[in-house]
Amino acid sequence: MQTIQVAGGNLFRLAAEHLGDATQWVRIAQLNGLSDPMLSGVVTLRLPAVDARAGGGIAAQ
Repeated sequence: MQTIQVAGGNLFRLAAEHLGDATQWVRIAQLNGLSDPMLSGVVTLRLPAVDARAGGGIAAQ
């Protein structure tokens, strides 16, 4: 697991850059207790390990 610090942005971009699939943004959100993919301010996030088999896209309601 990796930890990064970002200033704003969104989880879609981070998932694409770090996990190779923007639809896996929900994995980052769940790991960090987030529900909104849009980030504001400086945020420290934990990133899950890359898993090409992992699904993504829609958070559980």
